[in-house]
Amino acid sequence: MKTRSRKHEPVHSVTGVRDSLTADIRARQRRYVLFMGVRTLCFLAAVVTPSPWRWMLLGVAVVLPHIAVIVANGGREPTRDAPPPVSLPLRTQLSSEVDRTVRRRPSSRSEEAPTTP
Repeated sequence: MKTRSRKHEPVHSVTGVRDSLTADIRARQRRYVLFMGVRTLCFLAAVVTPSPWRWMLLGVAVVLPHIAVIVANGGREPTRDAPPPVSLPLRTQLSSEVDRTVRRRPSSRSEEAPTTP
């Protein structure tokens, strides 16, 4: 009897949960390494190319690290399937019935006992 490998079976997601933090960091590291690989190729190509192209490749090699850092530090990407954020009221509001009840209360002065002569 053959056993089937689980590597090729699709994984189904139940919710719109983001990727794990570890997966997100790994993806950002890959992008950064890709940018730095392109930068290294630009430096190597600048050594063997003629003058006008050499300066263009050196310019790209100088600017590319700044772009790579911005892309790598971009943070976690929002998911398309995520539910919208819940907005709660900042404070509760009294209904008009409660407001009328508070206004009808007798003041403490009128509750004083009358004096008899």
